[in-house]
Amino acid sequence: MSGADLPRAIDPDVLRPRLPSPLQEVADERFARHGVRLLLKRDDLIHPELIGNKWRKLVPNLAAAGGRTVLTFGGAYSNHLRATAAAGRLLGLPTVGVVRGHELADRPLNPSLARCAADGMRLHFVDRSAYRRKDEPETRAALLRATACEEAYVVPEGGSNALAVRGCTALGEELRGHADVVALACGTGGTLAGLAAGLSPGQRALGVPVLRGGFLGAEIRALQDAAFGGPRGEWSLDERFHFGGYARTPPGLDAFAADFGRRHGLPVERLYVAKSLYGLVSLVEEGAFPRGTTVAAVVTGRPDVS
Repeated sequence: MSGADLPRAIDPDVLRPRLPSPLQEVADERFARHGVRLLLKRDDLIHPELIGNKWRKLVPNLAAAGGRTVLTFGGAYSNHLRATAAAGRLLGLPTVGVVRGHELADRPLNPSLARCAADGMRLHFVDRSAYRRKDEPETRAALLRATACEEAYVVPEGGSNALAVRGCTALGEELRGHADVVALACGTGGTLAGLAAGLSPGQRALGVPVLRGGFLGAEIRALQDAAFGGPRGEWSLDERFHFGGYARTPPGLDAFAADFGRRHGLPVERLYVAKSLYGLVSLVEEGAFPRGTTVAAVVTGRPDVS
């Protein structure tokens, strides 16, 4: 989806993106000495507030909402909640965020949730047990009643659904003919599911999950079934680089991200991007890519607004 073909329900002057996002080659001796080229796909430059895959996943859903209240889900530091709240402010759409952790209701808002509230998002805190059951019909109905949002348009946690997956196929299409392997960090898997579908035969997508658990492969297959009626493209996951799970950024990862930023003039977002770049450096040093391989790393976010 380009800036010229935004859905008619979306004002192009409000959410005009920079598409295709820039593709930059960087000189990194850790790759060069193994005969591997490194490209950075700068999806972090698509839009100043709907960064990277957030733009690609949210815009089709915002169009489908048709002006209705948008209700979605996330944790206390959810980038998806922040992006949804920003989109609501820009488009004049009411937004509601169902936040994991009822105990947070009586605490001062952290900077991420405070930004959501400042952008007009109404926050509704639920206990963790109910949050885990949020996709069950009875629990979902109860949440909609509790928020007085029975008619709301519901976007799943992380924004990953069939519409979002189809929106992310453009990312793969923009990379056709440019790289042999396209790597990115994965949360809920929607971006990878669409990216793989958009690539050409012979290209493959590599996902680096940022959560523990080994569940993401099944989620990606289910998303492709919902979006396309079956599997699309070649993709794989390397589950070794989550650093303990979501929002875990130990000193070694911080040091790596700071060093990469100094080498290439790129502020590196820690929760997602740093883990995927660390994984790529590890893989190239393991000899995972034959000499002559071109690898593109998707920069899906930037620090503090990813």
